[in-house]
Amino acid sequence: MRTIRRFEDLEIWQEARVLGVVIYRATAKGGFANDFGLKDQIQRAAVSVASNIAEGFERKTNKEFIKFLYYAKGSAGEVRTQLHIARDLGYLSDEDFNEISIKTNLLSAKIGKLISYLTHSTRKQVNK
Repeated sequence: MRTIRRFEDLEIWQEARVLGVVIYRATAKGGFANDFGLKDQIQRAAVSVASNIAEGFERKTNKEFIKFLYYAKGSAGEVRTQLHIARDLGYLSDEDFNEISIKTNLLSAKIGKLISYLTHSTRKQVNK
């Protein structure tokens, strides 16, 4: 396993960054571009995923990192909810919805796995 020295080295941060770009591009088209409330909310949630991963990593403790990973995972859930609403309103095609939804679900699962790993490794350190 390679050493992670910066949050930019984290695969989940890289994927969260891509998700943010995908969301910004999707919200710049059609009816989505004119729905300022939903557009702003989903953009903020998408940016929050990557931002919370970065902020937690920079806190330099597993406990804090885990806390912010939970925030990131929560924001990913927020994005998924808003994707459903956007599709229901006709702002996203089924194809775009599915593509972004799959990305978001996979990212959320990876964040969950990292939380589990860090929680387990933190417990091992405490029990030594």
